Amino acid sequence: QVQLVESGGGLVQAGGSLRLSCAASGRTFSNYAMGWFRQAPGKERMFVAAISWSGGSTYYADSVKGRFTISRDKDKNTVYLQMNSLKPEDTAAYYCAKVFNIEGSWRPYDDWGQGTQVTVSS
Repeated sequence: QVQLVESGGGLVQAGGSLRLSCAASGRTFSNYAMGWFRQAPGKERMFVAAISWSGGSTYYADSVKGRFTISRDKDKNTVYLQMNSLKPEDTAAYYCAKVFNIEGSWRPYDDWGQGTQVTVSS
């Protein structure tokens, strides 16, 4: 299976930006849709964004539309999440995973990285 390593998180002031990276090793994920999820303390892990295997289609949770952009670099086996206009509500641990769509909902496979923490101060 693919090993996933998330990076790029940190502490940022509200209104600032961060770019998260998800690097794959062991096996290419170029033929899989990929997604980002986040989990805040005491809350369930929630879908954030997904990108098709071709990179031609992207999908976003309503809470991040217009602020976040997901992209992928097939040659580097890396998926990115550009986060702009960050809000305190975006504070969470962010994870990437291979994803699939079932009945209109994006779901993760069982492979996760260690996550990267994003903290947005007000």
